Amino acid sequence: MMIKVERGRPTPEELAAVVALVRARAAAAGSGADEPRATDAWADPARNVPGTTPRPGPAAWRTSVWPA
Repeated sequence: MMIKVERGRPTPEELAAVVALVRARAAAAGSGADEPRATDAWADPARNVPGTTPRPGPAAWRTSVWPA
């Protein structure tokens, strides 16, 4: 891995901090630490999909918006 400084004159301490950060991120990416967590029931998009379509009738407009 090669890091090239485009502008400025970083101190050796600043370069060491950048290299440590890049190596830590690369190690975390290789271990799968940033994998998405399982979502709970409230965040599940399938929760918003209606189970059945409302039957025609006087309250059909209400049941199309507010599930029973």
